[in-house]
Amino acid sequence: MSPDRAVLRDAIEHGEREGGSVEFKERLTRADHLHGGRMESLAAQLRHRVLSGDGEATYVVGVTDSGGIAGISHDAFSESMDVLSLLAEEASAHIHDVQTWGADGPDGEDGLVGVATLRTGSMLRTDDEHVVIGTAGHVDHGKSTLVGSLVTGQRDDGEGGTRGFLDVQPHEVERGLSADLSYAVYGFREGQPVRMDNPHRKADRAGVVRESDRLVSFVDTVGHEPWLRTTIRGLVGQKLDYGLLTVAADDGPTKTTREHLGVLLATDLPTIVAITKVDLVDDEREREVAREVERLLRDVGRTPLPVARHGVNAAIEEIDETVVPILRTSAVTGRGLDTLDAVFERLPKRASDDGEFRMYIDRTYSITGVGAVASGTVKSGVVEAGDELLLGPLADGTFAEVEVRSIEMHYHRVEEAQSGRIVGIALKGVREADIERGMVLLPREADPEPVREFEADVMVLNHPTRITTGYEPVVHLETISEAGVFTPSEGRLLPGDTGTTRVRFKFRPYLVEEGQRFVFREGRSKGVGTVTDVTPAD
Repeated sequence: MSPDRAVLRDAIEHGEREGGSVEFKERLTRADHLHGGRMESLAAQLRHRVLSGDGEATYVVGVTDSGGIAGISHDAFSESMDVLSLLAEEASAHIHDVQTWGADGPDGEDGLVGVATLRTGSMLRTDDEHVVIGTAGHVDHGKSTLVGSLVTGQRDDGEGGTRGFLDVQPHEVERGLSADLSYAVYGFREGQPVRMDNPHRKADRAGVVRESDRLVSFVDTVGHEPWLRTTIRGLVGQKLDYGLLTVAADDGPTKTTREHLGVLLATDLPTIVAITKVDLVDDEREREVAREVERLLRDVGRTPLPVARHGVNAAIEEIDETVVPILRTSAVTGRGLDTLDAVFERLPKRASDDGEFRMYIDRTYSITGVGAVASGTVKSGVVEAGDELLLGPLADGTFAEVEVRSIEMHYHRVEEAQSGRIVGIALKGVREADIERGMVLLPREADPEPVREFEADVMVLNHPTRITTGYEPVVHLETISEAGVFTPSEGRLLPGDTGTTRVRFKFRPYLVEEGQRFVFREGRSKGVGTVTDVTPAD
């Protein structure tokens, strides 16, 4: 018997002994269990199970009434979870966790058995504040370590131990280098931090979301230069409220520091600079690096605001696209972490977009028994479980009709998600293989018009020569990362120039709107732009 199978057997045996808080179901269907008085009866039964279990109940699906393993098809299991979610909502509860096991299904097909844990208690309120911070900085400048210490409250061991809470891929852990975006969260309740012991545990993350009345989420980007494209994706493709740039005291600002700062400021993102690793240097070196950071900010037209001199109140009141607070920190000694807590606890949520629902997809994955999940940051509006949406554009420019099966935020099931929330949305009606980064989710009634080309005002930040017709950088717009062919209106653009150009996606159409900001990059060349016309005349 495998360990997973042992867990399943324990759940079944516990149910046979305790009875009250455990329910066995072979399957649940909309036709049989959500009509007439059946739904009310089952919801009352579920409520009784939860009360009997002191706020928690277990439903074992895919078994007989006596606890024998039967196994049901993947589609039947997905429908059962949908029905159970609706029954739980009726009973003022929610599905907290689902574990699944393979089992022989009907007619010898592959089947599933699952254990769903249900709990009482409200989900995160939609009016709770949720601030999203994008981190940036050179490799080994302590981004992930700083975030790991903030969300856990643990001091680092000097070897990047708390950074390990954010690296999830085996090669990231082995090399000590992040290679993709990571996500972390902590919160505040009545002004006090709500942290987790181990961010790798789904229950710990869900607990922070459940217990906090204010959340701070981090989109932790990649500091190694070969992955600058991924860093740009993290800073441009998420609906960030603020940026957090780290500069190590033992190294000082580097070329990568300047590149990351350029992307943050080019997107008009209010930014905080954390000078990290101050435990490794003496006071004179610490002051020298602080002066270097201040000079760097002034060189790009920004006003540095040292928090140690001016205080947290000034940082909160003054931070904007031009004023940049600076803090000195150490994840090893804990210096500056309380100050960062005080700043993050009070930073105001930036203006949200209350228009129709829109979410650009950043990653996709598949969950057994649930199906395809699209993850990203809600750009505008509100989405609820059961909503009918459009997904696309597909390669041919069309959109597929899908339905929201469920929504999770940091592994916590939520009834709805609004602008600024980082969520995973389980979708009906589509395979995970058919969802791609750069696609968008929209209301079913929307009438989207994807485009292959658009006009934009651009500024060339860095380029070794002139940019002429046929220039092909990668365009980073929302979560889109696609080669685009430039046709400058004046025939050329020089370093430092601003001008107008037509941009044509090389391979497929995307949904682009006027006013959207983007970053373009090719080799060491880079620039920024704003979409001005999505229907350029031929």
